[in-house]
Amino acid sequence: MTNIHYDLIAIGGGSGGLSVAERAAAYGKRCAVVERGRLGGTCVNVGCVPKKVMWYGTSLAHALHEARDYGFEVEQKGFSWNDLVLKREAYIGGINGWYHTYLEDSGIDELAGHARFVDAHTLEIDDRRYTADHIVVSTGGRPAVPDIEGAELGITSDGFFELTEQPRNVAVVGAGYIAVELAGLLHGLGSQVSMYLRREHFLRSFDAMLRESLMEQMLEDGVNIFPRTQVQQVVRAEDGTLSLVCDQGMRTDGFDCVIWAIGRDPNTDDIGLDRAGVIRDGHGFVPVDGFQNTNVAGIYALGDITGRAPLTPVAIAAGRRLADRLFGGKPERRLDYENIPSVVFSHPPIGTVGLTEDEARELHGEGVKIYQTRFTPMYHALTERKVKTAMKLVTVGAREKVVGCHIIGPGADEMLQGFAVAIRMGATKQDLDDTVALHPTSAEELVTMR
Repeated sequence: MTNIHYDLIAIGGGSGGLSVAERAAAYGKRCAVVERGRLGGTCVNVGCVPKKVMWYGTSLAHALHEARDYGFEVEQKGFSWNDLVLKREAYIGGINGWYHTYLEDSGIDELAGHARFVDAHTLEIDDRRYTADHIVVSTGGRPAVPDIEGAELGITSDGFFELTEQPRNVAVVGAGYIAVELAGLLHGLGSQVSMYLRREHFLRSFDAMLRESLMEQMLEDGVNIFPRTQVQQVVRAEDGTLSLVCDQGMRTDGFDCVIWAIGRDPNTDDIGLDRAGVIRDGHGFVPVDGFQNTNVAGIYALGDITGRAPLTPVAIAAGRRLADRLFGGKPERRLDYENIPSVVFSHPPIGTVGLTEDEARELHGEGVKIYQTRFTPMYHALTERKVKTAMKLVTVGAREKVVGCHIIGPGADEMLQGFAVAIRMGATKQDLDDTVALHPTSAEELVTMR
């Protein structure tokens, strides 16, 4: 069997794998990307991109309801879930096609199939072998499904993007950002939504102000939220609907869709990592050091499988920096995992960067000072549906260095990026105070807060 040799092979055609191969190829290296599904990974196909399209749809639904509050006579004649899905998938298909062309134009070989390690420098794909000096594992994750009776009757977030008809009565089981995003967009588009949380709150790793504000708004909007509720069984009734049997004798009937949003598992169990000697932890994640190195020289891991900041831009940034280090003459180039901004496309959206208040107090104790505000943004001054905006700045030390910025409300997703740059550069509260406000905006509150 003849081996084809590369300078670098990326296993996984998602954000991390594509980015590291693209940057390595730009340095003149021979590269390949292995993908058994559609290029683009979770983000493009069943994650960020299609989710954002649906989020826009829900935002338009809210705007149509609120138009009358601004004097417009608007007649709503219904909503076609199928039309939105068809247009969304056409958009995604265009991105998929672009990736194929981009790889070809960049001189990167596309290897279709499922890769498995033979040894630390050899991969086998459909009975063909390929070797590389450097192999990057960036296989991403998959939605988790609970080990309970009837779990197969539900769908995951992947299945959500396969729906061609809008579910009318939905149970969303989970407490992370995927759960609140799906619950919010479905409710905004007219579905009846119930959320089941194992603990008291969702978004447990987020600042308390964010999760409490979002829960208050979702309850006010009419989403049913059941905290401290453990789903134990899913049952299909004679009429075809689904029932959730929970602890404490609770049972809820009449669902036409149950969505599992309880977390994601890494795709590391069927690629032969043991043959290469690569260590995984008890959850299947691949531990890496600050330079994306695994425990085996020449094998690296990127993205969700590392268990660190599972965000598309993080995988992209880590991949590009890895290629810079390996091939660009920048031996210290690596991603700094501190102060990574993130957005939750809930309704309203959340933008957050840096330490939460609780994290800051644990690290800095009495040196923490908090600035926060809560108000009705101008847009909602005229609308019947009131959506509050809340903001918090977390500062430490005598100079009041800003170590956390947390925003929930209309526009939070767009306004955070610039403030994330400022925080990464070490901005203090005085730096924000000395910045002239943009008026009238919600963002100005971040530079006028007292």
